[in-house]
Amino acid sequence: MNVDLVLNIAQMVLAVLLVAAILLQASGTGLGAAFGGGGNVYRTKRGAEKKLFQLTVVFAILFFGVALANALI
Repeated sequence: MNVDLVLNIAQMVLAVLLVAAILLQASGTGLGAAFGGGGNVYRTKRGAEKKLFQLTVVFAILFFGVALANALI
């Protein structure tokens, strides 16, 4: 297999995983605060939410690295 093909496939897979991880995260207060809904100004991430956030950061770093490698090769 060609290195360019492998990097392109890896970049596409990471892009899909990154988008999915971002969309799965809770949106926080959202529009509820705009219409007078109470809300937590700050709350800590716990359990699965924290793991999903960490996984999103890992996917973003990997995506950036693969994109950089793809651009340089």
